[in-house]
Amino acid sequence: MADPWLELRGVSAGYGNNVVLDDVSLMLEQRGAVSILGRNGVGKSTLLASILGHTTLHAGHIAFAGRSIERLRPFDRARLGIGYVPQEREIFPSLSVEENLTIASRGAAWTHERVYTMFPRLAERRRSMGNQLSGGEQQMLAIGRALMLDPSLLLLDEPLEGLAPVIVDRLLAALLELRDKGGMAIVLVEQHAKLALEFSPRAVILDRGRVAHDGASRGLLDDPRHLADLIGVGKEY
Repeated sequence: MADPWLELRGVSAGYGNNVVLDDVSLMLEQRGAVSILGRNGVGKSTLLASILGHTTLHAGHIAFAGRSIERLRPFDRARLGIGYVPQEREIFPSLSVEENLTIASRGAAWTHERVYTMFPRLAERRRSMGNQLSGGEQQMLAIGRALMLDPSLLLLDEPLEGLAPVIVDRLLAALLELRDKGGMAIVLVEQHAKLALEFSPRAVILDRGRVAHDGASRGLLDDPRHLADLIGVGKEY
């Protein structure tokens, strides 16, 4: 691998004195994609939070775009080009779709119209308040808002959770477009193991806060029994 765009080396982190991640190392190349899998409560969201600067770092090193960032505040990391789509979406309910996008705009590569081209439904609902949107529309808006920051690294925390299959298909198509044409690296945390493995060429599986597997997604797709052993799911994944 060339110089990594994102690098975690020996990271132990958590909340206060509670250590959730234990000696986690991860590297991702520029414009690469990796999926983070594992049972509930093994540290997947904490991994993203640690990259963002929302946890207590007990040990280790975090670098992004060739720069050490573990001492930077969360908003300084965002300014460097780290976008985040939280599991809870966290859009502003009393602002319109247009206003939600505007408040995040950096006036760079991603504009309102580019987001609307990716998500035509948002263009139709641009005057609607955040709390008037369906769950799928809110997720589109959460992704669009993150893109308005013009990120070179996009972190996605279970973006497909709780959505109807037709909406999952639309969102997955958008994510594939971002992977192939967006010019950014992507870290995807996702419970839909098969979709995640098909999305990214590489997968990292966490277990009890440690890396249990780091390798090609294809090998896990071809061996569902091994996948089930690693993440604790049945044959139908």
